[in-house]
Amino acid sequence: MSHGSTVIVWFRRDLRLADNPALAAACERADRVAALYVHAPDEEGDWQPGAASRWWLHHSLERLAESLRARGAALHVRRGPTLQALLAVARETGATQVFWNRLYEPAIAARDARVAAGLDEAGLLGESFNAALLVEPWETRTAQGAPYRVFTPFWRSCSAPVASQPRPHPAPASIAGASLTAPGLALGELGLLPKVRWEAGLAAAWTPGEQGALDRLEAFCEHALAGYNEGRNRPDLPDTSRISPHLHFGEIGPRQCLAAVRNAQVDRSGAGAGAETFLREIGWREFAHHLLHHFPRTATEPLDERFARFPWAPNPAWLEAWQQGRTGFPIVDAGMRELWTTGWMHNRVRMIVASLLTKNLRQPWVDGARWFWDTLVDADLASNTLGWQWTAGCGADAAPYFRIFNPALQAARHDPDGSYVRRWLPDAMVDYPPPVVDLQQSRAAALAGYALIKAGTARPT
Repeated sequence: MSHGSTVIVWFRRDLRLADNPALAAACERADRVAALYVHAPDEEGDWQPGAASRWWLHHSLERLAESLRARGAALHVRRGPTLQALLAVARETGATQVFWNRLYEPAIAARDARVAAGLDEAGLLGESFNAALLVEPWETRTAQGAPYRVFTPFWRSCSAPVASQPRPHPAPASIAGASLTAPGLALGELGLLPKVRWEAGLAAAWTPGEQGALDRLEAFCEHALAGYNEGRNRPDLPDTSRISPHLHFGEIGPRQCLAAVRNAQVDRSGAGAGAETFLREIGWREFAHHLLHHFPRTATEPLDERFARFPWAPNPAWLEAWQQGRTGFPIVDAGMRELWTTGWMHNRVRMIVASLLTKNLRQPWVDGARWFWDTLVDADLASNTLGWQWTAGCGADAAPYFRIFNPALQAARHDPDGSYVRRWLPDAMVDYPPPVVDLQQSRAAALAGYALIKAGTARPT
């Protein structure tokens, strides 16, 4: 690259400086870096960021801007269309190349392909990198050349590339920023924060940004990793990593998680079983992206096509009761209130609330997925789709349909002294509603519906 060269680094959901391949390449190859965020949610199709995600994004961009400023660069913010914004910044800075880290959701991947073509047409070089996954979706297939549909053989096929992952790169010590001539936007102008301020619970529970991600991972490895194998099923205990929103926004990457776990295995005896279980959870995230890439319709359609004929029983009143935590099943309602307050829900409880909605209440799984999409700070299209289809019984490697969680038994097993329920449902003994359905009768109705699609006699709802 010639003397005085400038590269645009197009930030998206890779909001970190450490182990950021696009940024590292730009710092290595160019004299100046134009760090750019383009706000174009309409280019994300039907899955634009929900309210909780927008709150997180605002604060994560603030932290990224501070980190860049401390190293000599500014974060420039523009509105879309993305291609027009990139071309404008290239004209202002004289940049000849644009670097970015890949995303994999169908609408975003299609947009990125259009952007790459537009850059090429304009005489600019676009280059993309992998910052988000250990194994990209197209890098592994079955012996027959097909995408994987079952997790265990998928993760086994990833063992060699995972074992050979390089150590993560540190953040650059300094970044020579490029100046822009046209005024950019202040983050507040993007309208990411709610007009009616409801987010106090999110702010109390989370620290968005790269440093918050690193601190949380370190605390998890020190205090909870060794017991993760058992502790991950206990919503009453602080024994999960809670790094999912940080991973979604790219404030930390999976290579950094892998390195931290490896270090913990060396430094702390007894981390073995917990470490392997945690890495399998990272593997499930990889599997989710593999599935969504190869089966893009599954964001709204069941992978198991028989379930397109499942006799759902849409009931707005039941859906609203579930959303508001008023189903009459304490652990379900506690989970839904934890979600509303903090933007997060323990994974065991996610399975319980999803089972109740899709099986006992027979509400379409997409309705649950869309509610989670708007309310979760870790709303990730691939993981959200995999989780809901797994619980509904219609996805890859799904739980058998007849596996219907009993909320009372689940609470007794995983919240044995009731502390989780008491924390999020303190009013359970005051004006608490009766159960919206009878568990045994609704279970029988769900199984009857499954029998119809299995026999091929059900009609679409």
